[in-house]
Amino acid sequence: MLALPVNPRWSYRRGMDLELRHLRVVCAIAEAGSVTKAASVLGLAQPALTAQLQRIERTLGGPLFDRDRRGARPTPLGELVLARARVLLPAVKGLQDEAARLAGASGTVNRYRIGSVNGPILGGLVHRLTAADPQAQVSVHHSLMADELAEMVVSGRLDFTLIGACGDATPAPDYPLAWRTIAVDPVFVMLPESHPFADAEEIELAALADVQWAAAPGNSCFESCFVAACARAGFSPRVMYETDVRGAIDLIESGDAVALCQATFRPVASLVTVPIAGVPLRWRQVLGWHPDSEVTAVADKVARHAAAAYRDAAERNTRYATWLRGHPRYGAQALAAA
Repeated sequence: MLALPVNPRWSYRRGMDLELRHLRVVCAIAEAGSVTKAASVLGLAQPALTAQLQRIERTLGGPLFDRDRRGARPTPLGELVLARARVLLPAVKGLQDEAARLAGASGTVNRYRIGSVNGPILGGLVHRLTAADPQAQVSVHHSLMADELAEMVVSGRLDFTLIGACGDATPAPDYPLAWRTIAVDPVFVMLPESHPFADAEEIELAALADVQWAAAPGNSCFESCFVAACARAGFSPRVMYETDVRGAIDLIESGDAVALCQATFRPVASLVTVPIAGVPLRWRQVLGWHPDSEVTAVADKVARHAAAAYRDAAERNTRYATWLRGHPRYGAQALAAA
């Protein structure tokens, strides 16, 4: 049996030190099915990857792949190396993640590293944390991708993340985090103030069957939720312009699109937000953290601050604040697990 110790480097009899990155190369070639495809995935030139594979094969004492015009297939030696690599690489990643969490633990939590997607809570949460403990170190990280933020929490690079989840969907389901629902929002429609429905108390989704839509990118289930809601209303949405928030606002202001938005969003001049009749789409504001980390001890406190920050944001949007008074099941929630 080829025994590979859990160590970033090994010294072998043929002179080159084998590293974890070399095992990742072997796995990438096997998964891609060819050196050319693996080079594209790894961002390397094909000749450079070929040369690297040859050095790895010399170190291990034989060819790892049979290569021809159809691609690259592992040899018996290659299968053996792959079997060991597929055990070793996740083990080392787990070791690194656990070490990062332990290295960041100090027994007393006075540091809050918070990741967030676009949402109404972050600014107020930072303000409340620093006001409650002026000595606390608070840092923030922004991403449009919920999975990226969840991975950063798992690896110990963030303590908490604030993200959104569509309807009852599990946030970032591939990551073992604890989640707390802070608020449940209806989804509104953002329109130019010149739009015929701009002064409506609410809009039937079916009334928007002929419009074009603008949306910010992300990796949530929201697109499929929206398409399903449109199907229930009897239509398929027209062209979707995917752009950043500023670009979406420009498209709405010009009259070329409308957009779905969080109800807490305070529109800029010349834009309005209008509720959708029957609330066919809901958006949950959730707080996540790793259940084995030191910050679990302060998760309830952070969640309370987040809920207070959300209430402040909701009150600043007068149209939404009025809507909430007639729909008490929405808005800030009792602090139960997500």
